Amino acid sequence: MPTSTPVCRTPTAAARPAGPLTVGVEEEFLLVDRRTRAPAGRAPDVLADARHALGERAQAEFFTVQVEACTLPATRLADLRADLGRSRRVMAEAAAAHGCLLIAAGTSPLAPPTPLVVTEGDRYRRIFERHAQMLADRPHALCGCHVHVGVESRPQALALAGHMGPWLPVMAALAANSPYLDGRDTGYASRRAVENARWPTTGPPPVLDEAGYERTVSELVRRGVLLDRRMLYWYARPSEHVPTLEIRVADSNAELDTVVLLAALVRGLAATFLPRIDAGLPVPHPDDKQLRHAYDAAARYGLSDPYPAAARSALAGRCRLGRLLALTAPALAAHGDLAWCTDAVGRLLAEGTGADGQRRAYRTGDRDLAGVVDHLASTTAAVGA
Repeated sequence: MPTSTPVCRTPTAAARPAGPLTVGVEEEFLLVDRRTRAPAGRAPDVLADARHALGERAQAEFFTVQVEACTLPATRLADLRADLGRSRRVMAEAAAAHGCLLIAAGTSPLAPPTPLVVTEGDRYRRIFERHAQMLADRPHALCGCHVHVGVESRPQALALAGHMGPWLPVMAALAANSPYLDGRDTGYASRRAVENARWPTTGPPPVLDEAGYERTVSELVRRGVLLDRRMLYWYARPSEHVPTLEIRVADSNAELDTVVLLAALVRGLAATFLPRIDAGLPVPHPDDKQLRHAYDAAARYGLSDPYPAAARSALAGRCRLGRLLALTAPALAAHGDLAWCTDAVGRLLAEGTGADGQRRAYRTGDRDLAGVVDHLASTTAAVGA
């Protein structure tokens, strides 16, 4: 989905800093009516209240049923978690003041009672006009969680995107949290991923150097595929205004620890691959068909293993998550994150993804989607101290 300008900022450095890499997060949320649990277009009022505490880190999104909160850059996971928790508390309180619940999910379990309204502003208006036919056909409010990791330069960001690319499907799998959409079970763990793919350029990033990136993006804008450079929706992209690489594969997640784990693993991958980039090792070129298969499996199954035990595929989410943790373990240890991440991965494998939690809430409740919304709202608000 179109996003507003992120504010996660990392200082520019002329040389590799000796300390830990910085990481920041953008979380998109849905506003749902407290009584009906259906999406409610009250973002302007909610944001007006939230900005008293968060300033411009509380942002509008494409539809008025959505809001976004951005963290400051952090070097410690504890600081990132505290920032995320504070933003959620502020947003939830502002939502409550206007008769809403705040939920972190990739899609809305219940359909909106009236057509979605695009947020006011020239850029959103122009995006709507450019894609009016697609939006008229099947408009959905889609919410993602985007992780920024600090880099020194655009060439470094592009090289990191290439090295990290084969591992991004497992990030999508662990964060799958959108099985329900507009009143039905879609059969997917992440239906947001499917709907999001309808937007131009959404997908795996091509392997490009800086010159190739400039040519490619400039040509996409010139041909009208993109409204502007900010409308580039690759799953990993250099930021246009701050020195970060942005990873854009994850659904919004109600479980705060899932968001923190996602950020830690993104940083762990970056720290793992930076020495390889410094050593001049080539960027891998994964088989495109296999990579697409991995993304498709992540969207449909999350971390569930759909394959027979006797023929378990290396693409299965649980298998790849274990391999990702092993790959990043030295970098996680260097940042002081290994023990926490190991425990968090264990909990995730035992309890399942957000999509599993939503379906569990449906089965164990009254088998109505209002109960799923309540589960999401209470989990989103459970941010601890």
